[in-house]
This record gives sequence, C-alpha cells and structure tokens, in this order.
Amino acid sequence: MSELETPQAGDDRSRDDDVVALLMRQHGDIRNLFDEVEATSGEERRDAFRRLVRLLAVHETAEEEVVHPFVRRSVAGGQQIVEDRLEEEREAKEMLAVLDEMDPDGPEFLPKLIELRRDVQMHARAEERYEFIHIRRSTDVTDIAAMAKAIKAAEAMAPTRPHPGVESGAKNMALGPVAALMDRAKDTVRKAMGGS
Repeated sequence: MSELETPQAGDDRSRDDDVVALLMRQHGDIRNLFDEVEATSGEERRDAFRRLVRLLAVHETAEEEVVHPFVRRSVAGGQQIVEDRLEEEREAKEMLAVLDEMDPDGPEFLPKLIELRRDVQMHARAEERYEFIHIRRSTDVTDIAAMAKAIKAAEAMAPTRPHPGVESGAKNMALGPVAALMDRAKDTVRKAMGGS
C-alpha cells in the first residue's frame, strides 16, 4: 500500500455524514496502522509508518479546525478541555518527529513507537469522552454533516507530517511552505464549513 492509499474516513462504505463516526473510524485506522508498523520490518515498516504519520497529521489537523473550535464555544469548560488535547497532540507530534528521524529497523524505534501508541490511544479516549460525546449531544444532524464534510476536506489537504508546536497561526507563518500547506488545509476546512 502506498502513501497515497492511506485509509480515509469513509473508506468502509459506512455513512460519511456523521463527524463523530468519521473520527472514530480514523481512530480505528490509526490503531490498525500501529499494528502494521509493529508487525512489519524493512520497507514495509517504512511505508506503514509513513501512512501512520500522514493519518495522524490529517486527523489532528481536522480536529484543530473542526472539533476544538466547537468544544471551545459549546461545552462547559471547553477551553481547558481543548488546551489539554492540544498539549497531548503537541507531545505526540514531538515523538513522531523523533521517530521520523530514526531507522525503523533500529533497536530504539519499536520501544518509542509503543510509547507513542500508548499516548495516542490515551489521547483518543480523552477525545471520545470529552469532545465527541458533546458533539453528539449538542449538535443537530445538519451541523454534524457539515463538520463531516469539513473533516473530509481536511483529509485532502492536510500535511503529510506533523509539526510540533504548530498550533497557532504565528508559528505556522514561521514554517514557510509547510505552514502554507497547513493554511490551505485550514482554508479548505473553513470553506467546507461555510466560513470565510
């Protein structure tokens, strides 16, 4: 499977007009890619790891543009919930950056990957508990479908690698071409959501 064939939310032919269902499927795809990276070696592991990194980048970009803004404005204590998730995401991006510089067949790679997997799974459970459930409880079908459309747009434009500390526009500006890609992804999401 090539990097271009990274699983996309909705690949399982289920309804793709529910943002929570899309994000939960991405969580499943992320778990499956961790399994694949752990079970392979050589070029297969490198390919699986590239797909994992891309899917994590897609997922986090979508959440930063769709889920977190909703939680900030619609959930009691939403600002703190989002800050906690952003800190977890920053830590995961830092670990991914370290792993990206390592030899996937080197002795340090798998222990670091397993550590990352544990952190990513804890982060996913927190998202499901503190964010996703509130989307279902607080949003109508039209808004859920609009958010799903934005998630799918983010998949098409998201960066291929995570960038630690890039959770603000000012930091994005400092990164040049990478930031431009992230800005395009954000613009695409905003357009899909009906914003400017």
